[in-house]
Amino acid sequence: MAKVTSRTLRHYDDIGLLPPAFVGHNGYRYYEREQVLRLQEILLLRELGLGLDAIAEIVDREKDQVVALRQHRDRLLAERDRFDRLARTVSRTITEVERNAEMTTTSVAHWFEGFDPEKQEALQAEARKRWGAEHVDAANAEYRTKGQDWMREQGKVWVAALETLIGHIDANRAPDDPAVQETIAGHHRWLQGNWVPNRESYKGLANVYADDPKFRVKFDKTDPRLAEYLRSAMVVYADANLD
Repeated sequence: MAKVTSRTLRHYDDIGLLPPAFVGHNGYRYYEREQVLRLQEILLLRELGLGLDAIAEIVDREKDQVVALRQHRDRLLAERDRFDRLARTVSRTITEVERNAEMTTTSVAHWFEGFDPEKQEALQAEARKRWGAEHVDAANAEYRTKGQDWMREQGKVWVAALETLIGHIDANRAPDDPAVQETIAGHHRWLQGNWVPNRESYKGLANVYADDPKFRVKFDKTDPRLAEYLRSAMVVYADANLD
């Protein structure tokens, strides 16, 4: 029955989990619709990883089998969604590993495109307007002391942080989740290679990421959910940790 061995059925009967409808003169156990539905419920709960004691408590508590089956269906759908999210995260990781995590992959190349001299000058002017010439000039001076290898490594750190944040989104973690905040703390440390933002400036940067079209288009190409999620997480971090 339902690809369940007779030995398993005998065991379920012995422990009172699934008594048959009746036992014939020949010693055979006979099961009717009620028992078949109960068996299906038991098998579903086994698939969800529950032990027999827990299953017995659940199936005995819920007498309405339709209600019980709907509850189990919802659990299975939630579990399916969880595995789908995990599969997407693993797939992205596989892709990056197969491509040797090069920053010029199609998924992240847009973060490193289009920085010609004219655009650089425009960005410099805007940065001075937003954060002041003193901070920008100090950051530029710091950059000039770094080599290309350092720049490439910094880019890889940024890309890895974005991938981690997408993983948090896929896992339905709220922006104030400790795991998310740990990632944001890493982002704040990453910025400190050139600039140490305080609460106001870090929240300002969060707004730039989400509201400035030049940044927003890059975030949206990576993942449309990312900019707003990052902003929320950065604001939480700034309010909790920065002066």
